[in-house]
Amino acid sequence: MKRFLSAFVLVALTLVASNALAAGQPAKAVAKKMAVKGEIVDLGCYLDHGARGADHKGCATKCIAGGMPFGLLTAEGKLYLLTMNHDNPDPFNSCKDMAAQTVVVTGTVMQRNGVMAVDVADVKPAK
Repeated sequence: MKRFLSAFVLVALTLVASNALAAGQPAKAVAKKMAVKGEIVDLGCYLDHGARGADHKGCATKCIAGGMPFGLLTAEGKLYLLTMNHDNPDPFNSCKDMAAQTVVVTGTVMQRNGVMAVDVADVKPAK
């Protein structure tokens, strides 16, 4: 619970800071459909102390099941928040069972005020 609250506060502060920096400027929004390959990480542990990989799978699975936001970390170090597609939540929900695995997520990639996200339309294990 402490990690969840820490992660929530960290994400909230990041969003507030991003919005404060962007005050007076139009929010930049970019969206395009594409496939992104990376490891599914729980954002609380990854942002707090860099936890990821097979050694962290049990904790990440537990955190995600408990409602912790999760994302996709690419080999280049880009981190995408994964969001649920309102028309088809099944691929997003499948991601919850793939913590610490390398996958390919297909969907609409969005960026606003420095936050990157993928609206998950499909997910499959990476080859």
